[in-house]
Amino acid sequence: MLRTHTCGDLRQEHVGQTVTLSGWVQRTRDKGALLYLDLRDRYGITQVVFEQGVEAEQLREQARELGREFVVSVTGRVAERYSKNANLPTGDVEIRPDTLTVLNPAKLPPFLIEDETDGGDEARMKYRYLDLRRNPVRRNLELRHRLAQSVRRYLDGQGFLEVETPVLIKSTPEGARDFVVPSRMNPGQFYALPQSPQTFKQLLMVSGFDRYFQIVKCFRDEDLRADRQPEFTQIDCEMAFVEQEDILQTFEGLTRQLFIEVKGFDPGEFPRMTYADAMRRYGSDKPDTRFAMEFVELNEVAKGQGFPVFDNAELVVGINANTCASFTRKQLDELTDFVKRPQVGATGLVYARVEPDGTVKSSVDKFYSQEVLQQWKEAFGAQSGDLLLILAGPADKTRKALNELRLEMGQRLGLRNKEDFRPLWVLDFPLLEYNEEDGRYYAMHHPFTSPKPEDVPLLDTKPGEVRANAYDLVINGTEIGGGSIRIHDRGVQARMFELLGFSPEEAEAQFGFLLNAFEYGAPPHGGIAFGFDRLCSMFGGADSIRDFIAFPKNNSGRDVMIDSPSEISAAQLKELSIDTKVETGK
Repeated sequence: MLRTHTCGDLRQEHVGQTVTLSGWVQRTRDKGALLYLDLRDRYGITQVVFEQGVEAEQLREQARELGREFVVSVTGRVAERYSKNANLPTGDVEIRPDTLTVLNPAKLPPFLIEDETDGGDEARMKYRYLDLRRNPVRRNLELRHRLAQSVRRYLDGQGFLEVETPVLIKSTPEGARDFVVPSRMNPGQFYALPQSPQTFKQLLMVSGFDRYFQIVKCFRDEDLRADRQPEFTQIDCEMAFVEQEDILQTFEGLTRQLFIEVKGFDPGEFPRMTYADAMRRYGSDKPDTRFAMEFVELNEVAKGQGFPVFDNAELVVGINANTCASFTRKQLDELTDFVKRPQVGATGLVYARVEPDGTVKSSVDKFYSQEVLQQWKEAFGAQSGDLLLILAGPADKTRKALNELRLEMGQRLGLRNKEDFRPLWVLDFPLLEYNEEDGRYYAMHHPFTSPKPEDVPLLDTKPGEVRANAYDLVINGTEIGGGSIRIHDRGVQARMFELLGFSPEEAEAQFGFLLNAFEYGAPPHGGIAFGFDRLCSMFGGADSIRDFIAFPKNNSGRDVMIDSPSEISAAQLKELSIDTKVETGK
């Protein structure tokens, strides 16, 4: 070994020992008579002091030639520091060196390898191997490691087997776009990279492996944003001979263990909410329940008073921003501009203040008497000093816009504390959603989700009203995991494919292997998949999953460090029987 200890090991009890440390030069400070070197590895920093004196002069001159990020080895005696550094775990001691060996010199890095760096995103992505030396990035990956180990310990203790599933699979419709891989041995044919191991984990249940899990790479060719990457990681799980409640209890237990081991507290039992209630109360199937501001519907007290915007709307709905009546006109104009943004989609904002004397002053006073405005106040349960924010329009669109406004208000008022965790199970999703443009149903989750047993008869009469035996785990407004009880009966699965627009021949071509497997004694089964990257970013208090992936892609799906994706040679294309024609200008 080129070291006896790491740069984070040494303490007061090591004083007097001769040790060897190896690492990177964080910085040097030349004081003339003394030269200080901070030596760093992933475990910490230790100070090395080169003193004045005939014997030490050569060492000090050698140290003066060191630059940032040189890789060096130092052997010397551990001594107590004269001026201790309480901010460092090793701050009570230092090394008085006898030898200094340069293991590898280094070019000047393109940005500072410090907690607060001067490097921009693009530079840090290009030199990711340098960015990974920084403490914040290293701590993110250490957190990821701790979470992964905790997951494995819990699931192993619950009798789950970790089973690997294929990465080269068959392309199937539904869901996002597949990444495809050409097959040299089968010209003109392609594999797909899995968007999830869904059908394989169901086949494992048919095989009798009643408890499966995998921390697995998945791939989706979709537009990127802060919480998306083209390749991402799932905690993928499946159980046989279970009902929904068994899965909720098992994976609530997993999530609580992660909170206890990583964050140091037990969040207790997770509340539950139906999809219908979540949409009615928050306008979202992943509500942030760290703060109130629940929706209040005003159709009964706001319509019929001659205000066309409300009278012609399918839904009039608002939130009560407690103590915000003092908002200035500029702040209210900012909120109006916010809801009019294309990604929010509202046409305007109506507001009403509850004055200190209890009267209500609104932006539409000429249409409403004080008596009616008092009914608004009562509907909201508002008090003096409260601000009522109201939207109107088509029901679904308006709820979506009000959800965005609610989250914006929560952010402005400091109600979305990243260290305040509020887990929630959302249940009873619709099985299907109808697309007017395509004139067909799509699966709300995926085609293998089982309907609620009591709703199965509705598949033939009112498919849009069928509820799924599905559930999502939501924490602080983010979907962390989702799953369902699966269909295990060939007849029901065939009916599901029919509702989704598959002909019997298409269903057989795409999923015949699964349908056939169901004829050989498929047990009732269900499962869940957690977004592992999102889980890491939530525990780490970050908005982007990219910070918790060792080598992520940028927002264009590129790895700028290795310059990928890239063109391949004409010889490779010929070997794969592929001819390319790239259209430009679109």
